[in-house]
Amino acid sequence: MADNRVARGIVLVPCLLLGGAFLATAAWGQGAAAENRTLAIGIGAGLLLAGWLSQLGGGPDGGSETSVTKPDEPKSSP
Repeated sequence: MADNRVARGIVLVPCLLLGGAFLATAAWGQGAAAENRTLAIGIGAGLLLAGWLSQLGGGPDGGSETSVTKPDEPKSSP
């Protein structure tokens, strides 16, 4: 399957948003959220790491995108 920048972006955005939300909960959480601070930090860091890892690499061709060409048009008979 070809490497796709759009697909990587679809993975990156939710990972960053959710990771940031978990880290914010860990930083400013009160009450029951404060009891689970370690869990929130772990999940937040894991999501940020997953988003970052989704941006790495390319394919065996070095990450260049493949171009899709349209097949030749069939010749119409007169």
